[in-house]
Amino acid sequence: MKSICVFCGAKNGTDPKWKVVAETAGRSIAIAGLNLVYGGGRVGLMGAVADAAMASNGYVIGIIPEFLATKEIEHKALSEILIVASMHERKTKMEELSDGFIALPGGAGTLEEIFEQWTWAQLGIHTKPVGFLNAHGFYDPLQEMIEKMKTTGFIQTELADMVIFDDNIEKMLERFRNYEAPQKNWT
Repeated sequence: MKSICVFCGAKNGTDPKWKVVAETAGRSIAIAGLNLVYGGGRVGLMGAVADAAMASNGYVIGIIPEFLATKEIEHKALSEILIVASMHERKTKMEELSDGFIALPGGAGTLEEIFEQWTWAQLGIHTKPVGFLNAHGFYDPLQEMIEKMKTTGFIQTELADMVIFDDNIEKMLERFRNYEAPQKNWT
């Protein structure tokens, strides 16, 4: 494993603890010797995760569409910044450059990006781990929803169970290192 993609909010949220979560994640990814791939902004949790990784001598690759470079305020102090034409190109490039995907707290964009990677994993487009850093129980309702999808027959157990939930970034990275994708089963 060489690079981890992090999806997270372009805002800090209402509680300073979310910024601490992002800083801890960025620092831990860098200390683990992994590159950070993320959305390329310098504001909100995106900026916090990137700044913490950079401060820990990490290599940080930001990927941002042209139209968001001013809204999310493109981070100018990264190891590498890629300006792309669209959100689709951003997500495709993130997938190409990453060996796993983690969602930190965030909004609709965070969920959309991580759900696309999970869907691609379910379809066998890639075999990379997908996880939610469930710090302070942020993703508890989502974990319950995925369980409900499983118990009501809308998702196979092995596809629901492939998603990793952990409240500790170091444990999550270890689980990513040991991850084995389930076999595709279309029945």
